[in-house]
Amino acid sequence: MDRRGFDGTSTNDILEKVGIARGTLYHHFKSKEDIMDALIDRYAIRLIDGAQEVAADKSIPIVERIIRVVMALNLSGGSSEQIMEHIHKPQNALMHQKIQKVIINGVPPILTEIIREGIQQGLFSTPFPYECMEMVVIYASTVFDDDLVVMTEKERSSRIVAFVCNVERLLGAESGSLMDVMGMFGEGDESSRD
Repeated sequence: MDRRGFDGTSTNDILEKVGIARGTLYHHFKSKEDIMDALIDRYAIRLIDGAQEVAADKSIPIVERIIRVVMALNLSGGSSEQIMEHIHKPQNALMHQKIQKVIINGVPPILTEIIREGIQQGLFSTPFPYECMEMVVIYASTVFDDDLVVMTEKERSSRIVAFVCNVERLLGAESGSLMDVMGMFGEGDESSRD
């Protein structure tokens, strides 16, 4: 898969690499796509579990917890890092799409609970916390995916500032209160809003 991607790898290649009989493979998986689905399911569980664990830690302030939940989605090290490298290769578009689906469906409920806490604490004021988080996750996972949207560093920086500003508006948060979120993108507090 390193060389050919998932689409270019045959079940024979997998059998040869793993060293098992065809019958054993097909006893557990009906197709190569089933193997991919099992890998993605395993990855998704780790991804979502890590985000939920951070979200549940009430000792972390609301904005910091939001940042840490999102950062928990960027698993690094070992097989997670290898999976992410594979997902972003053009020949693995289906894998990429399936991971996007996991993120779009799994992350908004986690963030929504944090936003509800923020509403109770007076940090946010929105009648639609879930819908806000759904919009935020879909936008962020699309626009900031380098495989989908091509932009210069300047355009990226501008979009990050606009993103944070608009998230504040969606949530009814005080202007500038979410600028720390820019740190997730490797951006400082560049309050270059017009």
